[in-house]
Amino acid sequence: MNTLRIGLVSVSDRASSGVYQDKGIPALQAWLATALTSPFVVETRLIPDEQTLIEQTLCELVDESGCHLVLTTGGTGPARRDVTPDATLAVADREMPGFGEQMRQISLNFVPTAILSRQVAVIRKQALIINLPGQPKSIQETLEGLKDESGKVVVHGIFASVPYCIQLLDGPYVETNPQVTAAFRPKSAIRETNN
Repeated sequence: MNTLRIGLVSVSDRASSGVYQDKGIPALQAWLATALTSPFVVETRLIPDEQTLIEQTLCELVDESGCHLVLTTGGTGPARRDVTPDATLAVADREMPGFGEQMRQISLNFVPTAILSRQVAVIRKQALIINLPGQPKSIQETLEGLKDESGKVVVHGIFASVPYCIQLLDGPYVETNPQVTAAFRPKSAIRETNN
């Protein structure tokens, strides 16, 4: 059985230099632990906002570590040092614009400045790379989407589409906890598993 490999990259000048503690990677690890029911392994990197270094890190996680999914956090705004999307596009084979559109759509429910986000998602070889926001609360909202008081999904989070995307890239069959985020697949792509 092919185990899901996930790369987590927190991009922050201040966190990487020890000015404050990184919150992105711990938030992602905690969320993945509740959201995924399939086995997975994680590789983490905490790096400064340097485009060349971000590119090298993404290439290393995909090309050498064999990650199926790479999630970055931080560095997606319009400021001069925000170069995560630029680095992500530079190493991409193909762009997946729907992810960025949906992330901004979710965030617009909370803040008008969501339109300033330049988050992108791309395919590199067999891997899906997604730029997430920097704040733990925003990371969770983006991944899970919006639910009403009864728990019904009002706006789909982006992670609902991630397992099927990984499957289409010949990666492992990924299952999720429907209480957190229900993985969506066409009926023809659903497999019986013994989890």
